[in-house]
Amino acid sequence: MRRRRRPLDDRITALAQAADLAEGRVDPALVGRAREVVARAGARRGLSLRHTVAAVAGATGSGKSSLVNALAGAELVEVGVTRPTTAKAQAVVWGPEGSGPLLDWLDVPLRHTVGASVADAEEQSGLILLDLPDHDSIMLSHRLEVDRLVAVVDLLIWVLDPQKYADAAVHERYLRPLARHRDVVIVVLNQIDRLPGPAVSRCLAHLRRLLAADGLTDVPVLGVSARSGEGMAELQALLNERVTRRTAWAARLAADAATAAFALRGHAPPAGAASGAAGVPRARVGALVRALEQAAAVPVVVNAVAKAHRHRSATATGWPVTRWLRRLRPDPLRRLGLTRSPAGRTSLPPATSVQVAAVDAAVRELGAAAADGVPEPWATAVRHAARSREGELADALDRMVAVSAETRAPRWWRAAGALQWLLAGAMLLGALWLLGLFVLDWLRLPPPPTPTAGELPWPTVLLLGGAVLGVLVALLCRLASWFGGWRRARKAARALRAGVERIAGELVVEPIEAELRRYRRFLEQVEVAAAR
Repeated sequence: MRRRRRPLDDRITALAQAADLAEGRVDPALVGRAREVVARAGARRGLSLRHTVAAVAGATGSGKSSLVNALAGAELVEVGVTRPTTAKAQAVVWGPEGSGPLLDWLDVPLRHTVGASVADAEEQSGLILLDLPDHDSIMLSHRLEVDRLVAVVDLLIWVLDPQKYADAAVHERYLRPLARHRDVVIVVLNQIDRLPGPAVSRCLAHLRRLLAADGLTDVPVLGVSARSGEGMAELQALLNERVTRRTAWAARLAADAATAAFALRGHAPPAGAASGAAGVPRARVGALVRALEQAAAVPVVVNAVAKAHRHRSATATGWPVTRWLRRLRPDPLRRLGLTRSPAGRTSLPPATSVQVAAVDAAVRELGAAAADGVPEPWATAVRHAARSREGELADALDRMVAVSAETRAPRWWRAAGALQWLLAGAMLLGALWLLGLFVLDWLRLPPPPTPTAGELPWPTVLLLGGAVLGVLVALLCRLASWFGGWRRARKAARALRAGVERIAGELVVEPIEAELRRYRRFLEQVEVAAAR
C-alpha cells in the first residue's frame, strides 16, 4: 500500500524547526539554506498558484531560445548561432493574468505574452517559460543569473545537445544536486535532426545512464528538434500535463525541503533507525557522584556530624559538674562552618587539585559516553553540554553541604538534661544540708533532728545519690549518643549523597539529556521534512 505523502505545510514547518534545533550545532551555511527554503516557500505560496514557472536551461549552442520559440509558436526571443545572446532571463507567458507579482518576485523584467490565437490548447494557460542565459557563459553575471533562477523556479527543463550532453560541468554542477527533484526535472536532447537515425536512440540511452548515475532515474528524457519539430508534440504534451495539475510549485518546494533536510542531517541516521543517542549511562553518573562527594569532603562532613552529635549530647545531658569542660571544646560542625547561616556557606577547605582533576575527568568521561554513537557535530554539542555548567558545581556543593549537614537535637536530650539538673539540685541540697549541720556543730549549737533513710541520713543520701545517679545518667546518655551519632552520620550520608546526585543531575546530566532530546527532536523534524 502506497504511503500517503505528508502535506507541504507540515514539511516546511518541520524544516523550520529542524533549522532552529540545528542552530549552533550544524554548519551555519546549511542552516541558512534551510531557512532560505522556508522563506522561499512562504513567498511562493503567497503568489499565483495557477501559474507554473518552467526554466529552460542549457549550454551555449544547445538551442534553448529556439526551443522556447517553437513552444510559443512565434519568434519571441532572440536566437544566437555560435555565441551566447541571452544575458537576462526572458519570460514567455500563457495566460498573463495574475503573473505579474510572480515574475516581479523572480526579478524577470523581460516578458512576452502568448495570445489566445497562438496558444494551441487551453491546458497551456498558466505556463511561464523562462529562457535562461547559458550556464557555461564566459560572463559571470550570466552564470549567476542561471544559478539564481534554477534555485527558485517550479519546473526545470534542461536542454542538452548531442555534442555536449555528457559534459561533466552540467552534470556535476546542476543535474547531480537535483537528485531529489526528479518530479520537477525534464531533460531534452535537442538537435536530434543532426544525428543519423540509429544514433538518436544510442545517445538517448547513454544520456539516461548518465542521469541515473546522477540520481535522476525515471526523469523524462525526450529527443526533439526545435528546427524540424520532431518530438515537440511529446514535449508540449508533457508540459501541458504538468501545467494542468498545478502542483509543480509544491513538488519543487517539497524537493527543496527534502534536500535541505538531508543536508542538515548529514551523516546522522534517520529518526526511526538507531540514532546512537542511547542516553546518559548510569555507571558514569555514579562515578561522577563519587568524585563530587570527594571534592565536597562528604566523608569529612559525615564524620563531623557523628562527632558533633556526641559533642552536643554531652553538653546537653552530661554531668553538670563536669559539663562545662565539654563546652571548652569546639563544636565539630561549627568548626567547619556547617551551621545554619544566612549566607549558607561553609568553611570547608577547597577541593584539592587532585579532586578537581577527578571531577573534571568524570564530567568529560560522562559527556563522551553520552555522545558515543552520536554523529558529529552533535556529539561535540553533547560533550560541550556536559561541561556547560561545570563551573557552578563547587558553589552548589558547598551550599548543599551547609544545609544537609545541620542536625537537630533529639527531644530526649531535654528530659535527660532536666533529670541531670534535678540530680544536681539534690546533690547540692544534700551538700548544703550537711554544711549547715557542720556549722551548727562547730558553733556548739544543738543540732536539729535529721531524718534518715535506713541507716544513712537524708543529707548524705541526697549528696551521694545525686552524684552517683548523675554520673550514671551521664554514662547512659554517652552510650546513647554514640549510637545516635552513628545513626545521624548514616542519615547525613544519605542526605549528602542525594544532594550530590541532585546537583550532578541538574548541572551535568540534565544539560546532556536536554541536548540528546534536542538531537532526537531534530532527527524527527528532519524525517518529516524529508518525507517523500
